[in-house]
Amino acid sequence: MAMKRKIVLERREVMTQILKDRGDALLVTGLGSPTYDAAAAGDHPFNFYLWGAMGGAAMIGLGLALAQPRRRVLVITGDGELLMGLGSLATIGVARPRNLAVIVLDNQHYGETGMQPTHTGRGVELAGMARAANFAAAATIYTMQQLKTWIPKFHRGLGPVFAAIKVTTKPVPMTLPLRDGTHIKNRFREALLGDAAFE
Repeated sequence: MAMKRKIVLERREVMTQILKDRGDALLVTGLGSPTYDAAAAGDHPFNFYLWGAMGGAAMIGLGLALAQPRRRVLVITGDGELLMGLGSLATIGVARPRNLAVIVLDNQHYGETGMQPTHTGRGVELAGMARAANFAAAATIYTMQQLKTWIPKFHRGLGPVFAAIKVTTKPVPMTLPLRDGTHIKNRFREALLGDAAFE
């Protein structure tokens, strides 16, 4: 039996590190903590915040990556959210979008429903599933040094790229971004398409 590694990374710092040099990358966030953390790192018109659709973040990112093959697409979500849509890994692995990175902030708990343990704390390895689904690169990240090594892969590596980043359950102040789904969609489309968004 593998020895458990200590989890030391804090999710908000992880998000800040990933997004600080994002350039014009498009971002889809899973509901809950990833959305709050992306907003805390700095609201951006290329942020597509999900307030629901649990299990759908990776598939929304896939659709966006296929529709915008010249743009980098980042999906940043939680372990509970991805576990709701594990089939997305197989679909992404078949589609093989070169411009997509799926990043899971894995605190091994369902943060939005009461901190019940998820399967990732009981031996389920999401990166192993991504590798089996034919992702170009996949890893489980525990340290800041590992994270810094992988950040360039998130932004420029041949995709699809996958990382499960183990983060603590330490609470942080909630930062709420836009909550109006129609406004989020329209702002994102206008930022991405310019005048073509209105045609």
